[in-house]
Amino acid sequence: MGRVYSDGGDFSGAFSECNSDVSGEFSSTSSSSFVGGDGGGLHRFLVSCTTDYSDEVVRKLISELESPSASVESQRRAAMELRLLGKHSPENRLRIAAAGAVAPLVALLSHADPQLQEHGVTALLNLAICDENKAPIAAAGAVRPLVVALRTGTPTARENAACALLRLAQLDDLRAAIGRSGAIPGLVALLESGGPRGKKDAATALYTLLATRDNKVRSIEAGVVRPLLDLMADSESGMVDKAAYVLHSIVEVAEGRAVAVAEDAIPVLMELVEGGTPRQKETAIRSLHEICRESAIYRRMVTDEGAIPALIALSQSQAGTNRAKQKAEALIELLREQQTAGTLRR
Repeated sequence: MGRVYSDGGDFSGAFSECNSDVSGEFSSTSSSSFVGGDGGGLHRFLVSCTTDYSDEVVRKLISELESPSASVESQRRAAMELRLLGKHSPENRLRIAAAGAVAPLVALLSHADPQLQEHGVTALLNLAICDENKAPIAAAGAVRPLVVALRTGTPTARENAACALLRLAQLDDLRAAIGRSGAIPGLVALLESGGPRGKKDAATALYTLLATRDNKVRSIEAGVVRPLLDLMADSESGMVDKAAYVLHSIVEVAEGRAVAVAEDAIPVLMELVEGGTPRQKETAIRSLHEICRESAIYRRMVTDEGAIPALIALSQSQAGTNRAKQKAEALIELLREQQTAGTLRR
């Protein structure tokens, strides 16, 4: 992902890329789109995806999508084939886009048939893996219908729409546009109620979009803090690291600090400082330092949670990262300044 925080902390390692779709391509519904309905045609097609596939066949599939007389079933088959071609071959992703598939696939995003919409979303996700395809996909007007699919599509369409938006958001000049399009409330909803993969995809997409201040504010207004804290407090969620990193982005702005404190983020962060993994401890300390940096009230709240003894123990421990120890020492100094100021006032 490549985002690096200004204080030297690189959190990108916690986020895996959204790759090509991993949905059940051998489902009975998908298999029935192929001759015989037993999956045999689909299996043969998947084998062929790893070999050369002629441009003529690709153009025929695109023509089927664009034909006003084509049945929904035939369009499903054509979209499925383009989807799988893009999944299984990096070269095909470029060839499919060059052949003119982007615009008809974008048109599928607004189709009334849920499965056809899902194939369109996922085919575009697969094409967007190639950097060369990102700008043409955005230029074809994909962002807004992807946001609609994120909110209203099938579970697979929602997850893959989040991944596709993430891919497009890797272009710096598209992050603001994606935020303005209404993507962030949909990602927050997926983070809150999606399955395990959906939550991870939503967190990764949010992490990328929160590179801009406006998107941080949008996410706060969409209620992102509460589900982040719930995930951080659940050690079984598999989302502690990702949620903690997204929260760190949120508390970089004053609005985020205020909401995080109001939602009881300080006790959750202290639990990570005391019992988290080395990486979780480091992230939690960074967020606490951000929260405390400009607020005497917040420093007192963190001190009241017993932060100083825990931070001293961490700074003197043989375990933990050097950055975590440095941040712990900086936070200790900040909190002790608060204590000294309080003593002088008395």
